[in-house]
Amino acid sequence: MGFYLVWVRSIRYRGHKPLTYSCDEKLVPGQIVLVGLQKEQVLGFIERAVNMPVFKTKPIVLVYDMVPLPPQIIELARWLMAYYATNLGTATSQVLPAELSTKTIAKLEGLSISTNSTTLPQLHEGQLHVVKTITKPGTYVLHGKTGSGKTRVYLELAQHAVRTGKSALVLTPEISLTSQLSQSFRDVFGEQVVVLHSQLTPVQRQKVWLQILTATLPLVIVGPRSALFTPVANLGLLVIDEAHEPAYKQEQAPYYHARSVASKLAELHQAPLVIGSATPSVSDYFLAEQRQKPILRMTQIAAQQGGSKSNTIIVDLKDRTQFSRSPRLSRALLESIQGSLSRNEQSLVYLNRRGTARIVLCENCGWQALCPHCDLPLVYHADSSTFQCHTCGFHQAVVTSCPACHHPSVVFKSFGTKAITAELEKLFPNARIQRFDTDNKKSESFQEHFAAVKAGDVDILVGTQLLAKGLDLPRLSTLGIVLADSSLYMPDFSARERTYQLLSQALGRIGRGHVDGTAIVQTYQPDSELIRNAIDDNWDDFYQAELAERRKYHFPPFYYMLKLSCRRATYKSAETATDKLKQQIEQAIPGLEVDGPTPSFYEKLQGKYQCQLVLRSTQRSKLLAVIKLLPASGWTYDIDPTNLL
Repeated sequence: MGFYLVWVRSIRYRGHKPLTYSCDEKLVPGQIVLVGLQKEQVLGFIERAVNMPVFKTKPIVLVYDMVPLPPQIIELARWLMAYYATNLGTATSQVLPAELSTKTIAKLEGLSISTNSTTLPQLHEGQLHVVKTITKPGTYVLHGKTGSGKTRVYLELAQHAVRTGKSALVLTPEISLTSQLSQSFRDVFGEQVVVLHSQLTPVQRQKVWLQILTATLPLVIVGPRSALFTPVANLGLLVIDEAHEPAYKQEQAPYYHARSVASKLAELHQAPLVIGSATPSVSDYFLAEQRQKPILRMTQIAAQQGGSKSNTIIVDLKDRTQFSRSPRLSRALLESIQGSLSRNEQSLVYLNRRGTARIVLCENCGWQALCPHCDLPLVYHADSSTFQCHTCGFHQAVVTSCPACHHPSVVFKSFGTKAITAELEKLFPNARIQRFDTDNKKSESFQEHFAAVKAGDVDILVGTQLLAKGLDLPRLSTLGIVLADSSLYMPDFSARERTYQLLSQALGRIGRGHVDGTAIVQTYQPDSELIRNAIDDNWDDFYQAELAERRKYHFPPFYYMLKLSCRRATYKSAETATDKLKQQIEQAIPGLEVDGPTPSFYEKLQGKYQCQLVLRSTQRSKLLAVIKLLPASGWTYDIDPTNLL
């Protein structure tokens, strides 16, 4: 009988040490097992053998007959637990699937050797310089303007890794972008490309995970941030595409950032890490400069058609004479869309907002439609005749008269993608119009319609930010940004950076070397320096101005941050508990900057009130020490938050 330390996959296990189990088989580190934990059976993996303990142990229920987890993944889980101050059960949940079916294991087929013979376009001078520079382990910031051919660089680097018998891992921020990216790699690597994301069925996810674990050939793995924890054994390249995107930050425990995890994983495999973006994160860029990491710039457009011109028109939303045909879409935008339709080209109307109306209120008494659980404005959805909360999912039927004063003066202020789509359908009845945002059903999602969109089967695309980044649409000639400054109104330190990134990424959809393009930027702040910098692709001025702001107000990258949130039945009790903890922190760990207590941006969530503290320090270790002081329940924390909303 042998005894083994087992990492158990259960978020209910909040301890920080592996548990001891017995087994009459000889097991090796990384071996995947099934064990009993309280009243359930969960997956786990072996850390190592130990001497017989003085306490009674449970036997291992099942030993899976397959190769063990790679040592790098085990070490990554150990690092994750320490760096993000999380527990062992949560860390293990990142590296193991929820379950493994013996039926799926039995049916697993080997990967075919790719026979694709796609001829890739020649590297231009800027791409060639990048490829020749990325030859050894380390972190490289690839700052390539939109259309400069970053994907072509990734393909070249992946080919080199595969030729040397190593796999490549390519991350994308949105599941909707995996279709385009994975197809580019499949054209070159065929069935050696595997895609893993949360919209696969549980059986599909199991199969892909097992393919990666048992593969004898080098693979190219494409997926969102969770793909970092796949059990790939021999990694020769890591790529974070669109690395500036906030989707790379996990929004629940263990609140990790893909960039930090990828950096550790690349170190463990001794592989190069490429952080690619047209609008790099201010923090990433600054830290690369400080640590003298290579920053590689590409400014040349990659398309071979001889180039294209793009023109930008700024429309002042305060000048209502510009909106004679539509209250939301300017005359300049509508004329450009009409021109694109006449040339059989595409238009993209971009709005970073879902639903049909943002605020529902009574003009007679001021009543507003709010979520009873979150105290946030409900959003009107015309297609289903419902009011919906986009935080907790609450929904109710539309009211036509005010519930408070019974006056028929309920109005719908502002607008969203559904309202824009409905208006375009009236203005252009013969056009093929399609909306893409996170309200889409799976059958309506962009990845399901990507081929049709790229082929030109859609005339006008309407969507939120998932359409504003990473896409190469050869027939796109009109871009309309309905409200360019909407994200500037968010009360957060990241609002300016996010606005610059969203505008730059959206504007990058045209002028990519295919057809001439026109961008119409509608804004309430036509003279804003930030908006002008985004339109003019003036990264350097924006970067220096943003750094000065961050340095002045003690924000990242100059300070580490920790956000603590307290939930209670009343706001007063939340505030009292938060103030009490603040005093304990200041006494136990001097030298911290502590802001609060303040109401959270979402003050009421799922029926409870939220109050928060924001802590800053130049020493991350002090913030980790604060986490250990948190009460066992009623509190959440986010270390290294990308925003404070």
